[in-house]
Amino acid sequence: MSAEDLEKYETEMELKLYREYRDVVGLFTYVIETERRFYLTNDYEMQVHSVQGEVFFEVTMADAWVWDMYRPARFVKQVRVLTFKDVNIEELNKTDLDLPSG
Repeated sequence: MSAEDLEKYETEMELKLYREYRDVVGLFTYVIETERRFYLTNDYEMQVHSVQGEVFFEVTMADAWVWDMYRPARFVKQVRVLTFKDVNIEELNKTDLDLPSG
């Protein structure tokens, strides 16, 4: 497989992932972004832990969708993320998701 073939394959996979995201985003309420992944979910819990002066975050999600083109299945029943990095949680505004008519 040439570098050009690999690049074409990755481009096609990214487009397929974007289309899937576009199809499912309206089903979810929250976007959760960590340093490694991007998730859509309707239910999450975040806890902040401090151990010996180090702070880390624990985020659990149920029935989530994960943005990862290398996963064979992007819908996951349970997710648990532990991270020392920032966690960004946003509530989706359903009116922003409406596609313009016409």
